[in-house]
Amino acid sequence: MAFPEPKPRAPELPQKRMKTLDCGQGAVRAVRFNVDGNYCLTCGSDKTLKLWNPLRGTLLRTYSGHGYEVLDAAGSFDNSHLCSGGGDKTVVLWDVATGQVVRKFRGHAGKVNTVQFNEEATVILSGSIDSSVRCWDCRSRKPEPVQTLDEARDGISSVKVSDHEILAGSVDGRVRRYDLRMGQVFSDYVGSPITCTCFSRDGQCTLISSLDSTLRLLDKDTGELLGEYVGHKNQQYKLDCCLSERDTHVVSCSEDGKVFFWDLVEGALALALPVGSNVVQSLAYHPTEPCLLTAMGGSIQYWREETYEAEGGAG
Repeated sequence: MAFPEPKPRAPELPQKRMKTLDCGQGAVRAVRFNVDGNYCLTCGSDKTLKLWNPLRGTLLRTYSGHGYEVLDAAGSFDNSHLCSGGGDKTVVLWDVATGQVVRKFRGHAGKVNTVQFNEEATVILSGSIDSSVRCWDCRSRKPEPVQTLDEARDGISSVKVSDHEILAGSVDGRVRRYDLRMGQVFSDYVGSPITCTCFSRDGQCTLISSLDSTLRLLDKDTGELLGEYVGHKNQQYKLDCCLSERDTHVVSCSEDGKVFFWDLVEGALALALPVGSNVVQSLAYHPTEPCLLTAMGGSIQYWREETYEAEGGAG
């Protein structure tokens, strides 16, 4: 006789503050997990990029080489390289182990808001206020990008990459999805300037946040509006949004010092997590666990679910 499958655990939300790290790099513009969620990157207004073990609260390395504040960063799939972009209009490829600059890509006409590696970490994609997404070959010695996507009519605020797609959100109120297999671009009009966009973990949906203090969940292929999420405040700043590790909740920063969690299907507010009294500038969600990083002012906060016990009593 077949035993019934065990009922999956109800999703837990990260609401227990485990650590607060003072990053010592001016204002933290962005916080990002690496590919497996064991380390994180912080982007500083003091031109540095820092690599941390967030659970232990230890600084592993500082990367210096940008000429102005660092606005975004990402790690490669094998943890060997980082990429970053910033106010100096450059995109930098770093060697994680040595801390050295491997390549510096110049070509954007304005600050670089967002950077991503492709899956193989052979290409860096960067989005800038100059309204373009540029694709840089990490292995080429040529100074120019291998491709420039310039359909946007205003600055690019957010770029995400899947195995065959590029998702770009723009201040012009549109999200454009470039299907690299079909050689086509699909556009969804939101109307309000877009601050962040991302794929759901299952790749079926896109989540979009915009300056009308609303998040929208769209069916990726049809553009159908599947859900709207409100209650947070986002009217001035470029704030992050994402989905939880099992696609059960929509998560967003807010200008009122909280992180908001909504039930993805029902659209109801599940939790407004108080972080502090300023704008929650950035967030990152762990790839496989109910674990959240937030950035406010000059520090980051590390959050776990209520039942979490740190191994070895660290915490």
